[in-house]
Amino acid sequence: MATHITTTTRLSVSTWSLKRLIGQPAPYGPASTTPLAFPAEGLPLLELPAQLATFGISTLEICHFHLPSIDPGYLSELRASLQSAHVELFSLLIDDGDVTHPTNAARDLTWIASWLPIAGQLGATHARVIAGKSAATPATLQTSAQALSQLAEMAQAAGVRLMTENWLTLLSEPASVHTLLERLDGRVGLCFDFGNWSGPDKYDRLRSIVSYAESCHAKAHFTSPTTLDADDYTRCLDITRAAHFSGPYTLIYDGADPDEWAGLAREREVVAPYLHPTSQTL
Repeated sequence: MATHITTTTRLSVSTWSLKRLIGQPAPYGPASTTPLAFPAEGLPLLELPAQLATFGISTLEICHFHLPSIDPGYLSELRASLQSAHVELFSLLIDDGDVTHPTNAARDLTWIASWLPIAGQLGATHARVIAGKSAATPATLQTSAQALSQLAEMAQAAGVRLMTENWLTLLSEPASVHTLLERLDGRVGLCFDFGNWSGPDKYDRLRSIVSYAESCHAKAHFTSPTTLDADDYTRCLDITRAAHFSGPYTLIYDGADPDEWAGLAREREVVAPYLHPTSQTL
């Protein structure tokens, strides 16, 4: 039976939006050592929660490759830093791995799975994984569903809810999102990112999948270093409002202005009116 709950939408930030501030660490995946050498310059991740709280936002998402260490001692320090700043870690974003790869799927599944206990140790409530990088076919969607089902069980054991995202080749179209998530029957949620899709039918495509959204990556496009495309941004946000979205709006800033806090402030100004208590059926 579905459970009807009331939650509060809130603002969040991804470490991707502050990659220049923290030194632009290089992404890495299952074919690389874990982690790669971390840049010496930049704000230490341990200091980010306090700065985020000062900025007025108390929810964070961390990209896996922004962790300079996965040593249990460091993870405990970071969790303590989050708690001290009263910042919620909503999600660990596991930004690589392809469970539909024709030859490396098993290796990548193992690698992705290794991050789920780390998410739990950090106190994250969610972990977002890639559904697949292969073209969507009945076979690849079935492979993805089987892999994500396994990962969802592992995530649950770590105290974490698994999500995927309308991102990369497998989930580049609404039909594939519907097929996969319906097959998973609620075991995996959706990170709804309206910066990943484009084209004249983008809004219709986004509207068709928004009902699955448990989080929203709210990425604005900038027409100049300091000017965002407010029409596009609000049209996407209106889709979430019409769907009674309940969850974090994670500000994704990737603009040309090197002042990332200023870019996030511009996005926040547009998103803030969309924050409100809503009801959601689970």
